[in-house]
Amino acid sequence: MFTGIVQTRLAVSQIESKQDFATLTLMFPEALQQGLQTGASVALNGTCLTVRSIEGAAVSFDAIGQTLAVTNLGALSVGDEVNIERAARIGDEIGGHLLSGHVMAQVRILQRIESANNLVLWFERPATLLPYLLDKGYVALNGCSLTIAEVEADRFSVHLIPETREVTTFGKAAVGDAVNLEVDPHTQAVVDTVTRMLADPVVLEQLKATSDNE
Repeated sequence: MFTGIVQTRLAVSQIESKQDFATLTLMFPEALQQGLQTGASVALNGTCLTVRSIEGAAVSFDAIGQTLAVTNLGALSVGDEVNIERAARIGDEIGGHLLSGHVMAQVRILQRIESANNLVLWFERPATLLPYLLDKGYVALNGCSLTIAEVEADRFSVHLIPETREVTTFGKAAVGDAVNLEVDPHTQAVVDTVTRMLADPVVLEQLKATSDNE
């Protein structure tokens, strides 16, 4: 489980690629290694991966073919930076929102509007995820917990403060970049539940009866 509060961004130092499989190695600073063990979960660009090995500062992760296909990890090259978040612990402050680290789609950056103290990024709004990407709702982009600022038919925007731009990869994000997206699980649960209920003829009949009696 993660909170969407990115701790740092790190460059990929090595990639060992095989058929439908890759091992990614990054050099973790000492502060980020505290308590880190083989088998621990770490989010790379919002994708939950398991620590395969730790050799000094070098921390390695395995990514299977499905992960490489669904997320932007499959397009990484040595030197590319990714957002990093260690798994949340019981008792930690939750400054963002709860995330599973299971990326649902990649969306492209459509527009970048930058000023001295603000950065607005517009993203694609995929048809399959329309019900979950709501005005002022939560969304995780490359593992960052963000609030949707504006919603249009086929796109949505977020506003990034200087701190987010400095700590995460979004400070260097460019139009056309593919970004990992995870919708807010609570929003998804509510939307899916209501959708199923409204599709049930028994529920619809009960709602109609209630309305007629008021």
